[in-house]
Amino acid sequence: MLTARTNTKEPPDEIHSTHPHPLATLPTLAHATLNVFACEPEWGALTSELGGDAVKVYTATTAMQNPHRIEARPQPDRPDAARHLVVCTGAELEVGWLPLLLRESGNAEVQPGRPGYFEATRYVILLDKPTLIDRSQGDVHAAGNPHIQTDPRNIARVGAALAQRLAEVDPPTPPSTRRAGKPSPHAGKSSIARWQQQAAPLKGMPVVVQHKSFTYLLNWLGLREVATLEPKPGVEASVGYLAEVAARLKTTPARAVLRATYQSPRASEWLAQRADIPAVALPFTVGGAPGADDLFGLFDVTLAGLLKVPQ
Repeated sequence: MLTARTNTKEPPDEIHSTHPHPLATLPTLAHATLNVFACEPEWGALTSELGGDAVKVYTATTAMQNPHRIEARPQPDRPDAARHLVVCTGAELEVGWLPLLLRESGNAEVQPGRPGYFEATRYVILLDKPTLIDRSQGDVHAAGNPHIQTDPRNIARVGAALAQRLAEVDPPTPPSTRRAGKPSPHAGKSSIARWQQQAAPLKGMPVVVQHKSFTYLLNWLGLREVATLEPKPGVEASVGYLAEVAARLKTTPARAVLRATYQSPRASEWLAQRADIPAVALPFTVGGAPGADDLFGLFDVTLAGLLKVPQ
C-alpha cells in the first residue's frame, strides 16, 4: 500500500480566468495518463504510490498550509489540466474552497456522487464526533475529526478503496504499463508493524497538543492527551488561557507539547518553557519536514521526533 514516492507540487499564487480550469473535461483517449487532482499532500502521495508512472497527480495544497484555512490555487496554464479523479479528505475539511472549485470546473464526472469524486474519510471510523453542532464551539466538524492521515492504518484502508476507484475510472491502457488499482499491501503491513514496535515505549505518554491535529496518531500509539493549546478548536489561545494550561500541568504533568510544522511555534514554545518540557514539531503530512517526502518518511520522521522525548 505504501510503495513509491509522491509527485506533489506547490500551488501557484494566482489564477486567471483566461486559462483552462484544472478540472475541465477533455476527451479521454485510449492509453492516456490518469489525471488526478488531490486536495492534500497525503492523498497525492498515496495516489502516486498506487498508480506509479501511469498517473499524473496535481496536489492543490502544501504541507505548510493550515488545512482549515486554505485558499487553494489551481494551476491555470498546464496542458494536462483535465482531471479524471478528485481525491480529497472530506468531512468538511475542504468546505471553504472545494465546492466552488468543483462548480466552476464544468466537469460533471468529478462532482460529489460521481465515480470521479473520492473522499478518504468515508472509508475510516472518524473520532471526535461532536455532541453539539454549533459554530460557537469553534472549528468543529459534524462528521468527526478529518485528520485521519496521522494513523497509517487509515492510510491502508483508504488505499484499498482508492485502488479500486482508480481501476474504475482508469482510461484503457496496456496492462504492462498500468499499476493503478494494484497496490502492494505487504509493504504497508510490515511497515506498520515495524512502527508499532518502535513506538512501544511511547504508550501512555501524556502530551499536550496545540490543535486536534494528532487525534488519530495518539489513538494509534496509545499516547494520552492531557491538554490542548486552544480554548476551542481553531481558536487561538490567549496568554491567560495558556497560563491556565501551565497551571493544570503542575498537577497533571505532560512529557511534551506537540504541534504540526505548519503551525506557529509561539504557543507551544511558551508552554514548553514554563512547564520545562520539549516542544515537538511533527510533519503532519507528506512534505511537512525534512525526510517526510513520502508516506514512509512521514511516519519515520514522526516516530523519530516522538522517541526523542525523554521517557
